[in-house]
Amino acid sequence: MKKLRVAVIGCGCISVMHLTPISMFDDVELVACCDIDKAKADAAAKEYQTKAYYDYKTLFTEEKLDAVHLCLPHYLHSKVACDAFEHGIHVLTEKPMDIDYESAAHAVAYAKEKGVKFGVVSQCRYNDAVQFVKKTLESGKLGKLLSVRSILTWKREDSYYTTSDWKGRWDKEGGGVLINQAIHSLDLAHWMIDSEVEDVRCAMSNHNHSVIEVEDTVEGLVTYKNGVKLLFYYSNNNATNDAPELRLYCEKGNVVFTYDDAYITYADGTKEEKHRETKAVECKGGKDYWGVQHGRQIRHFYDAILDKEPLFLCGDETLKTHALVMRIYEIGKEGMKK
Repeated sequence: MKKLRVAVIGCGCISVMHLTPISMFDDVELVACCDIDKAKADAAAKEYQTKAYYDYKTLFTEEKLDAVHLCLPHYLHSKVACDAFEHGIHVLTEKPMDIDYESAAHAVAYAKEKGVKFGVVSQCRYNDAVQFVKKTLESGKLGKLLSVRSILTWKREDSYYTTSDWKGRWDKEGGGVLINQAIHSLDLAHWMIDSEVEDVRCAMSNHNHSVIEVEDTVEGLVTYKNGVKLLFYYSNNNATNDAPELRLYCEKGNVVFTYDDAYITYADGTKEEKHRETKAVECKGGKDYWGVQHGRQIRHFYDAILDKEPLFLCGDETLKTHALVMRIYEIGKEGMKK
């Protein structure tokens, strides 16, 4: 059986969520680990018994690759993806797509032009509880969706930013709590609502982190063309990383769900619930708040490359949420300047 030849570019913390699942698949061969930090590339290559590269362009010319995983700073996602597309390589990139809309949209179009798959990691959509809520909502059992409340309150100390050469900067991270920590919460809400955005109102602030120039708190109201309203509050000023929570208010019932648990209470008093069934893949150095579904999304990405099924989270799909993120920043950044 021919194995897919893949590489991981960027060997920082999140890379373990890709490297571990890759090493478990029989139809995939990890060809290389690549990072401009030689020590990181060497350490990852030694751990996963593969080659180390320090320049991704050299990797592209010296190895025949089917796919690459991008675990890079935000501002590099679309650029490196497009360089991979130029070589006919499929790409699965970590979120976000980029730090602006134009670069992300260009990458989506370029992937189509080159005839390659372009996936963006939104692993929380694959959570068992989330899938259950989405299917129940689509079934009509809950009636019309009226409004959604999305809350994330996490903890990020100054050291989280000062130990990085790109986090906390507009020109490299593209933002703060919204684009990095809360993007999955916003994505899930946007996916549940499934409509075009009509209006966005928001306020963005840096309340507690003097070492960064981006926001640590954002709140707002999004009104959709189908009439649904999304209320959101995201902050990195909590004492701990609480489980992100979404609430759906519907004509025939209400839903409360986190990454792992979902509870539905119908108007007639009946109840349903769903909890995580998928066993977590143990990733050395992985964080609980990253969820457990990277492996599921990665497997799906490979099956799409092998034409076993359509790519669920393709560039077009994730571009919808990215457009909303960029719209919130357009409004919120203006308010921060005043």
